[in-house]
Amino acid sequence: MQWTPLTQLEQLTDIVRESAEHPVVIFKHSTSCSISAMAKTRLERQWADAGLTDVKAYYLDLLRYRPISNQIAEQFGVRHQSPQLLLIQDGECSYDASHMSIQLGDVKKKVAA
Repeated sequence: MQWTPLTQLEQLTDIVRESAEHPVVIFKHSTSCSISAMAKTRLERQWADAGLTDVKAYYLDLLRYRPISNQIAEQFGVRHQSPQLLLIQDGECSYDASHMSIQLGDVKKKVAA
């Protein structure tokens, strides 16, 4: 799995633009939370078998970049949670889940729809 670090607010504009061409996921991760670490590891282990090769994955360290996390919540109309996975398609959040509810199978279904 290839993570693209999300470190600047301006990247959200790029994500919206990219999502018109191919789906994008944003994983919001708290580096101080063991549940978040477990969710990240699970994503990384399952990614190759999930059939999401056309999906670009962004990684947000929300402790370092909290303003970006806040902007994501506002821009995509989702409640802030951590860990949290958002699927962005055509500029909109079509899936969001947190903690152990994050399921790549559900992401794949949304991508295929």
